[in-house]
Amino acid sequence: MKITSATFICSSTSYKSCPENNFKEYAFTGRSNVGKSSLINSLVNKKKLAKTSNKPGKTQLINHFLINNNWYLVDLPGYGYAKTSKTKRHEFKEMINSYLQKRENLICLFLLLDPRHKPQEIDTEFMKWLAQKAIPFVIVFTKSDKLSKSEIKKNIKNYKQELLTEWDSLPEIFLTSSKAKNGINDILDFIKNLNRKIN
Repeated sequence: MKITSATFICSSTSYKSCPENNFKEYAFTGRSNVGKSSLINSLVNKKKLAKTSNKPGKTQLINHFLINNNWYLVDLPGYGYAKTSKTKRHEFKEMINSYLQKRENLICLFLLLDPRHKPQEIDTEFMKWLAQKAIPFVIVFTKSDKLSKSEIKKNIKNYKQELLTEWDSLPEIFLTSSKAKNGINDILDFIKNLNRKIN
């Protein structure tokens, strides 16, 4: 898929104030500092569409971007940022969870993970919750340029093995690097195919 236009539409504090659900929607989330905004900017080939920062927790609202006048890309707040107050963390969790459960035109959630780390409880618990709520999601490993090919292969193999101790099968997995542009076309093609399949 070629991105010809990417336009910021609005920021919302709740699913209730999100744009009219007249387009298919694909959302992105993950732990703070996982590289979410950088990945989004790489997907749309714009450096500053989604705001990036060296400090985690930059995204604090539900941000909608209209892509090719055909579908929404949604930048959700990251989760698990320790320096955010418990109240704020709870607010973010409620914001994300209610959006994921109530947004009728949401097609798929892209859950971003850092392959440099072993499976974190906060991620695995979130995946269990997604499965329980029947929310479609895929896994996106980011920052693949930070490791050698052998390290990436080993880490992802170990990650899969650990997840499969509790899961019968795993969702689709993408390996990406915003810096090297790896995996970007794979995600865009995945969205393109879903858009074709789902009326």
